Amino acid sequence: AGAYEVTAVGPDSYAERVTGVAKEFRHPRSPLERNLNRLLYVLIGVMVPLGTLLIVALIEQEVGVRQAVETAVAGIVTLVPEGLILLASLTFAAAAVNLARQGALAQQLNAIESLASVDVVCLDKTGTLTEPRPRVVATIPAAGISDEELRHTLGRYAASAPARNSTLTAIHESLQLPPEPPAASVPFSSSRRWSGLELTGTRFVLGAPELLAPAPGELGEAAAVEQSRGRRVVAIGTTTAPFPDDPNGGPPPVSPLGIAVLAEGIRSNARQTVDFFLDEGVELKVISGDAPETVGSIAADVGIPLRLEPKDGRTLPEEPELLAEVARMATVIGRIDPDGKRRVVEALRDQGFYVAMVGDGVNDVPALKASRLAIAQGSGTQMAKSVADVVLLTGDFATVPRMVAQGRQILRNVQRVAKLFVTKAVFAAFLILSIGLTPEEYPLLPRHLTIAASLAIGIPAFFLALAPSDGPWRTDRFLREVSRFAVPAGVAAGLGVLASYLVAKNVLDLGLEEARTVATTVLILVGLYLILVLEATSGRRSAWVGTLCLALLAAYIAVLALPALRDFFELVVPGLAAIVVIALGAFLAVAFLVLTDERFVPAPARRQLGADAPPATGPDGPDTAGGNGPGTMKP
Repeated sequence: AGAYEVTAVGPDSYAERVTGVAKEFRHPRSPLERNLNRLLYVLIGVMVPLGTLLIVALIEQEVGVRQAVETAVAGIVTLVPEGLILLASLTFAAAAVNLARQGALAQQLNAIESLASVDVVCLDKTGTLTEPRPRVVATIPAAGISDEELRHTLGRYAASAPARNSTLTAIHESLQLPPEPPAASVPFSSSRRWSGLELTGTRFVLGAPELLAPAPGELGEAAAVEQSRGRRVVAIGTTTAPFPDDPNGGPPPVSPLGIAVLAEGIRSNARQTVDFFLDEGVELKVISGDAPETVGSIAADVGIPLRLEPKDGRTLPEEPELLAEVARMATVIGRIDPDGKRRVVEALRDQGFYVAMVGDGVNDVPALKASRLAIAQGSGTQMAKSVADVVLLTGDFATVPRMVAQGRQILRNVQRVAKLFVTKAVFAAFLILSIGLTPEEYPLLPRHLTIAASLAIGIPAFFLALAPSDGPWRTDRFLREVSRFAVPAGVAAGLGVLASYLVAKNVLDLGLEEARTVATTVLILVGLYLILVLEATSGRRSAWVGTLCLALLAAYIAVLALPALRDFFELVVPGLAAIVVIALGAFLAVAFLVLTDERFVPAPARRQLGADAPPATGPDGPDTAGGNGPGTMKP
């Protein structure tokens, strides 16, 4: 039997509000997804007017229906980066599978790439920097109380509590006593920071030492000293007053019996993980319900720099501007409630930071939902795991650096693949504007573009999107970086193809079919050279990328050699004159690229030639992070 007073029902209750927050749809787009969307908008904006011009030109020239359809398809469809989104999704999926083997479950496909863009990580102390299971390392009785009496009282309390948290579990495991049925109880709450039990006519209160054993006094001073050493401290005492009807108003007057000191061992790999993030310019902020001094001490032990004294979450300002300043500057915030965590995350997010939140409890759900990337511990509650983008199945925060490496690989590979697809679009635009609007027959049929795109873009892009990579990564200026490569590369390919086609058809009079074979071959050769420029970043990588390019070239030669394939693609075996024109066309395109920018020389060759340029991954620039990823924190 029991009785209760209802203070909130339905949507007004705390549980319902948290459940409602958990059910809200949340799928923030990662920086790469937003960049790819912008790229598609740009290509659509280019495709529509160019396609219209080409169709109008074909109508004005009154060409046959077959030629008009072939020319329109060859010109317009080539503008579409048809495999780019597929390869990006495939890269995300492959990274998710790889990390699942290492103990991290990606529940959003973009989560791993998104982590590479994070510049602030908000995390709890327990279970992340420290081992999740604390232990009692000392008991300090109050004056007139023996240590044996204090330990017996603590053991009775922990064994008899109707619901145990990690602190009570640690006390019970250290001071095992049989449970007793309590006559009355006040459950623990992280917001009020105390709980109560009535056992055999005596009312006991357990909670934060600043509530039950405040300084000045020997017990309060001892608690402060232990907290400054990074330990968790709880005080226990007795009261003769009844437990209040509203526990949120604070505990009744307490006569302290003593304090229990619990220590959480720092994880063996915590410092290495912290050092990794600091080296990459990612700021770590520890927000915890424990005492600020305790949290600050642990943070200092693992190497997190403290720009300000640890802040007390109970004193966070209400004004958005002041809260934003505290959230930006403070590294450690203790005694913070669930709503305070959410407010801190939102304040950082609203300032433009890409915030990741690591949590494991129901009270972390609002902050997890407010973050750009939600990471839940595998040992956490089901609700926390259900709203997370990534779940650390092993509960080990050291998994996250491997996720960052995977995310940066995705950024590098997809950006390089995007350069190939956009180069194809620029090449198509060049042909439409140069020859597509003239009465001259189009140099390529759709089937020619199919084989050229497959051998010079589609097949190599599949391997390159999944391959290990190094070099620069960046999340900003995506379109600019892609265009810096794609515009000169596409124009160069267009010049080589157009020049060789016109020479073969109009100067050497080789016939339309052989002239188109010349144009297709030049396009494939230039495309394979661009792959070398992008991917041949070291001697070892140059070897396997070169092998891939040779294999693709051999596949094209096989198409020319096999009559069935040759006839299907409407190609011919080029004669000596055509081979010379092919060589000249490819040389013209490569020479244009090299003269435009020396970074279009493959990196190993550039280093051998002693070019005055830093080691780079093609035209991406030096082998450094760059961009607005980790490393460019706002001051």
